[in-house]
Amino acid sequence: MVRSRQSRIKNYFAENRLFAVRSVIAGLIAGVLLIGVGSRLFYLQVLRHDYYSNLSQGNRIRTEPIPPSRGLILDRHGVVLADNLPAFQIELVREQVGDSKSLDATLATLVGIGLLRPEEVGNIRRTVLLHKVYESVPIKLQLTEEEMALFAVHRFQFSGVDIRTRLARHYPLGEMAVHAIGYVSAINEQDLKQIDSDEYAGTSLIGKLGVEAAYEQQLHGKRGSREILVNAAGRPVDKQGDYTPHLDVRPPTAGDDLILGMDIRVQKVAEDALAGKRGSVVALDPKSGDVIALASMPGFDPNGFVRGLTVAEYTVLRDDIDIPLLNRALRGAYPPGSTVKPLYALAAQKYNILSPLQIEYCNGVFTLPGSIHQYRDDEKHGALDMRHAIARSCDVYFYRVAERLGIDRMAEFMKAFGYGILTGIDIPGEKPGLYASPEWKRHNFKRAADQVWFGGETISMGIGQGAITVTPLQQAHFAAEIAERGQIVATPRLVSAIRVAGSNTIVPREPALTKPINIATKEQWDVIYDGMVGATSAIGTAHVAGFGAKYLIAGKTGTAQVFTIKQTDNTKSKIKDERKRDHSWFIAYAPAEDPKIAIAVLVENGGFGASVAAPIARKVLDAYLLGIEPSADPKKPLVIPSHPAIEVPAAGAPL
Repeated sequence: MVRSRQSRIKNYFAENRLFAVRSVIAGLIAGVLLIGVGSRLFYLQVLRHDYYSNLSQGNRIRTEPIPPSRGLILDRHGVVLADNLPAFQIELVREQVGDSKSLDATLATLVGIGLLRPEEVGNIRRTVLLHKVYESVPIKLQLTEEEMALFAVHRFQFSGVDIRTRLARHYPLGEMAVHAIGYVSAINEQDLKQIDSDEYAGTSLIGKLGVEAAYEQQLHGKRGSREILVNAAGRPVDKQGDYTPHLDVRPPTAGDDLILGMDIRVQKVAEDALAGKRGSVVALDPKSGDVIALASMPGFDPNGFVRGLTVAEYTVLRDDIDIPLLNRALRGAYPPGSTVKPLYALAAQKYNILSPLQIEYCNGVFTLPGSIHQYRDDEKHGALDMRHAIARSCDVYFYRVAERLGIDRMAEFMKAFGYGILTGIDIPGEKPGLYASPEWKRHNFKRAADQVWFGGETISMGIGQGAITVTPLQQAHFAAEIAERGQIVATPRLVSAIRVAGSNTIVPREPALTKPINIATKEQWDVIYDGMVGATSAIGTAHVAGFGAKYLIAGKTGTAQVFTIKQTDNTKSKIKDERKRDHSWFIAYAPAEDPKIAIAVLVENGGFGASVAAPIARKVLDAYLLGIEPSADPKKPLVIPSHPAIEVPAAGAPL
């Protein structure tokens, strides 16, 4: 069967009509779109011309941070210990420098012309990359005139690198009190992980030690900002053509000023007395805990850290055998020697081990029952009671006290006074020291044989030797506790008051008082008082400290053994190696009847506390209580910057 096929005839009329309709519709749509575009262009370019003109010009405006002025640090009399001086520094904006290769090339060029050291480049590069691309990052601090001239000559070679004027930290008294005040140095990678980078934009320095680090938040202040007009190269200009914009400025808020309880003249006396020695002096106000002096010698000049030390300069400081970077006042842990004896005498009364008037005989040697080992004294003291045992520092007497007390009662008693515990001073870095016990041994040693507590360890701790260490700060704190008979226990502090930025009002800080140590009666404390006053009298070991004094001193010497001497050797034989000689201690408070200052002096490898540490303490006490000025020393002049005196109100007093 054949399928039929039907041919279709093309309808030209219908196609033309459809085309015409589609053309009209397309024309209408195009017309509407053209009208819309034209209307929009008219709106943007004519009706909204002023608005968008200003907006486009605003793309030429950059917001730049204004770093705040860092707060001052002053002593109790208004002497400036840390201030700010104008300084020039090189800063880099990564956005304007270019990519990583351009950054590397820029840093290499700065090294090539002698403005950067090769060993610095790695750290600088990492720091720059950690900042936002539009932030201005300091890469060279405190330029000298020669360095500024050198950069000016080569300025045409750099894009995104320029010299800026900033305030830099300055320590007018150099290394004096450096371990207390601390220092600032360049912000590094670790700092950037812990701070608000936006708040620190434009700031190149941050506190690293002491008060500068502990009170960083108060000292830093709040940053401001300003709008600046820039050209196509990103450089600031006054105007562009006829366009002069209104530029907003938000001023920064300066950091608060900190007033320390420190007396810088007393501090100078302490440091001068320690000159040429390794040691520390810490003096406290027993009632408030204010640090009157905190000296650690040798020290270092913090201005070098502000400028930026070279690797060689830092290596010299770090590797110095005398360890000037060590804050001996807070981190130096030493056996306390005989300075512990007054508290053991108090414990002997509390636990009824010995009565104050009970006579004990010292023949210069003590032996534990069942042992042939002899624990020796420096001399044969003969018959003495508790007061004379303290005053004359009889080892044999306190060997017997320790044997009868036992280590458990000794540890319990001494813990109440803070042995082995942080004092809680308001700057970082403090070490707690150590007061060992059988429990401590069980916790710190794995072998059963090493966990055994021996009677000889108890005897040694009875005279401040063995597994017992303290810091000079702790020693001064213990002296303050004894001075107040345990009734006022103030946490040591450096900052005693704050002056808010832009204000003349000084706000004193309340002392941080802890629970009183109600561990003994008045009569029992009187025995300790008599013994320590006796120590500075003609019969005592510290008579050199009390001789001719215009006030009464209660004190106790200590000689801490560093090197073990054989039983057959003479204890007074001279040790040739100076660094193996005994440490010299002296703790005291004065006036004894109404204490205003408590002090601890340590001289490393100084020998007998009576002959080395005690005279240093006397100089410091005289300076504070009698107002004796430090003697003139052309090598270490004390230049006091001009500044109005500051009167810090007593805690709780109306302002």
